[in-house]
Amino acid sequence: MRFEILRDPVWNNIRVDELTLKLVDTEVFQRLRYVRQLGWTYLVYPGATHSRFEHALGTHHLSRRTLALVCEAEDSPSIDEVEQAIVRSAALLHDVGHYPFSHALEEIGALHHEDVARPLITEGSVASLLSTHLGNDAPVKIFELIRGRSASPLQGLISGSLDLDKIEYLKRDAFMCGVPYGEIDVDRLTNSFVLVDDPETGRRSLGVQEKALSALESLLFAKYQMYRNVYWHHAVRSATAMYKRLVEDAVKAGVVSVQSLARHTDEGLMHSLESERPTPLLAALKERKLYKRAAEWPAAELDDDKVEWIATDRKRVAEAENSLATEFGLAPGELLLDYPVKTQMLGLDIPVLRRSGAVEHLTGEGWIGTINLPSLSEELYRSARWLRVFTAKRARLDPKRILDALERSR
Repeated sequence: MRFEILRDPVWNNIRVDELTLKLVDTEVFQRLRYVRQLGWTYLVYPGATHSRFEHALGTHHLSRRTLALVCEAEDSPSIDEVEQAIVRSAALLHDVGHYPFSHALEEIGALHHEDVARPLITEGSVASLLSTHLGNDAPVKIFELIRGRSASPLQGLISGSLDLDKIEYLKRDAFMCGVPYGEIDVDRLTNSFVLVDDPETGRRSLGVQEKALSALESLLFAKYQMYRNVYWHHAVRSATAMYKRLVEDAVKAGVVSVQSLARHTDEGLMHSLESERPTPLLAALKERKLYKRAAEWPAAELDDDKVEWIATDRKRVAEAENSLATEFGLAPGELLLDYPVKTQMLGLDIPVLRRSGAVEHLTGEGWIGTINLPSLSEELYRSARWLRVFTAKRARLDPKRILDALERSR
């Protein structure tokens, strides 16, 4: 088998085989060169201009390395080369359905990027390559792994609490942003992955050895610090809120369709919007005249039942934004609400191979004598997530008056 070596600033040498090279050369994968991994984060951290392209290659690299370690483990079941290639291909292709500027458009109700990926993987040039090299059922198997619905015991490497995507993006994002927050004990973690018989389902699945708990802690803390300081940085969220409203308004005006969004690159979408419907909001975003914080509350101080709709119901959010803007003497679009979609800092159900040989689940109850990772995860998450009100001009708004209005509009 022919291999090529690609140089990478995070993982150094990435080894790719012939099939991988052919997949990389498809139009579907090449588009990822022009979709930034972190959306508008580069407006705050200038180095964050890396793309989904190199992240996908890094995830593929981790899958190759981790599969080799799992296969070498004592008492490891045999994993044939085709199955390994299917997992590596899923790692490579997991982001091909991503919208311009990362996850932001999923927050306005656009189809999830993993569902967008289905026809890109199961039809056309990518499907042809996969079928020729790995069998006719390979495209569907790969999509099921990406969507998290595969019966493969290796599912957890592609989508799950400890998937390689998460490990890769935390390391790469921290490196490219120039922050010391993404330190994960990757070697310890990947060397501790093991296939175990799940005591609850009886099926073979991915777990970790008990000795990896400290590495799990490093993953949790890295994710928390990156969300608090990078992904949910107030200026990043301001730019993201502006972008969501910009695209939302363009869709309502018929300038662009929701269905066409996933075909665009970052700059391609911005150029299209600028040529078809230039607006003050678009100009402000391009010139980095970001909206300012007028009020904010940490999630820990909020009643989820009363405000969670702000993260999930974009129609009501737009109505509330316009109503509040009018109330405070601002024009429509000059006041924006932002409450990031809820995320888990760490999954709550991880099979762990104890030193005794027993397999137990690390759940919300935790274990005596160890840090209660699931409970800590929830506490860290609530301290990182903030509800914010952004305005085009600096304004002093009454936080209590705003919160009362938002809670009443349930």
